[in-house]
Amino acid sequence: MTGTMNTGTLITGQHYIGGCWHGQPQAGTCSFNPALNQPLRWTFAEAGSMELQQVTELAESAAMPYRLSSRQQRADFLEQIAANIEAMGEVLIETVMAETALPKGRVEGERGRTCNQLRLFARLLRSPQEEVHEQAEPDRQPVPKPELRLRTVALGPVVVFGASNFPLAFSVAGGDTASALAAGCPVIVKAHNAHPATSELVARAIAKAIEQCQMPMGVFALVHARTHAFSEQLIQHPAIKAVAFTGSEQVGMHFQRLIWQRKEPIPFYGELGSQNPLCVLPAYLQQHSEAFAGQLFNSVVMGQGQFCTRPGLVFLLRDSASDALKAQLQALCQPHPASAMLTAKIAASYRQQVETLQQSAGVTLLAEGQGEEEGCVTKARIFCTNARTFVEQPLLREEVFGPATLLIECSDITELQMLLTTLAGQLTATLYANDSEQASVRSLLQALEQKAGRVIVGQMPTGVEVCASMNHGGPFPAASDSRYTAVGSRAIQRFVRPVCYQNVPAWYFE
Repeated sequence: MTGTMNTGTLITGQHYIGGCWHGQPQAGTCSFNPALNQPLRWTFAEAGSMELQQVTELAESAAMPYRLSSRQQRADFLEQIAANIEAMGEVLIETVMAETALPKGRVEGERGRTCNQLRLFARLLRSPQEEVHEQAEPDRQPVPKPELRLRTVALGPVVVFGASNFPLAFSVAGGDTASALAAGCPVIVKAHNAHPATSELVARAIAKAIEQCQMPMGVFALVHARTHAFSEQLIQHPAIKAVAFTGSEQVGMHFQRLIWQRKEPIPFYGELGSQNPLCVLPAYLQQHSEAFAGQLFNSVVMGQGQFCTRPGLVFLLRDSASDALKAQLQALCQPHPASAMLTAKIAASYRQQVETLQQSAGVTLLAEGQGEEEGCVTKARIFCTNARTFVEQPLLREEVFGPATLLIECSDITELQMLLTTLAGQLTATLYANDSEQASVRSLLQALEQKAGRVIVGQMPTGVEVCASMNHGGPFPAASDSRYTAVGSRAIQRFVRPVCYQNVPAWYFE
């Protein structure tokens, strides 16, 4: 693929700052092809103190004029970005595939989701702005009531860190950027090191839209930086008013601590990990064991297990149906071929985690897939344990990022519910049950909603609908702030703050 892509004239390896592409690509900062386990031909610049000063000054200078742009203008801008992304056609698709080893169908679907997100926020902007307006009551006794309007204003410049596992939908023009731009905030994106060429192509689509829609030059910037120092300095800069991050709990909490140390603390919206527990009740499993096994295994290995909503914990009752399920999962897993993950670092971490699980007392490796593991390539695995072991070994409740899941067999519903109380916050929690299990369903759903931002019945958690009713977040560490969603139209609320206008004349809002 590296010899067939016609992207040589498009990928410069430079930063996009203030309407210009600049910076000298450095040797040894290559993009990488995980499927072929070899470097790609592109090299990239490294941001430093000069770029830090430029992006922050430009974003700060663009903040007021962009906030004062009309909702119609911002809607046109978002729609133009979507159109420009689509116009890139196969060049973008092939670049993503080369940098991620994701199949073409997955990449095309993610491109569609990315553009749909942009258009979702454009539609939101074209609807009337939400406000609470209360008329004055000058004759009210004993104190007159003033005229009051409650509206929102943009926070200011936002830093977005792209996610490794969604190179389009959670990256340069993904949901964080789309919602921040819709809110009226300039955005500085730190390109993810796993897909820098993809990041540049999408940034070019945004740069073109800035010119087409005559937006302020500082409304968007893309910087490449492989060292943590630049990111740390960026999020601590006084011009930055919010940060959006998708990644590990370790890095996310490091960023959160840096933000707490700022003279002016700012919102930090981090998605930091989730095991997405799934509960299946015995009556359902007895009737649908084979179909459920297929759905579960497909969900676990989808995208080589690199979905943030992969079901990593499966709770079930120990009986003949659970024995049948284990046999069915073994039959599905054993012939499943090894495949490449997004990066060698992610693959190495996965192998280390599953090795730790395999060596844990009371944990059984039920099955693993076929093939050799090296470089970015890993195999699927199914583990099994009991309730007591799950309680006694906290590491079993930690996220394993990759194509693996852990079955936890319980003696009864009471024990299952007790295990749920040991879990940290989750993006999703799922329940499979039939109509005869209604009494158990109610109590389990009540328990699950205490732990997750999205509660699902009868459907695997992988896949997130982008719409007004979606919530993609949850109690920590699923999200650093459980009150907000990273997906759907309500994601815009992360980047605005309320302002009450008292006796301000109506013409001011026109």
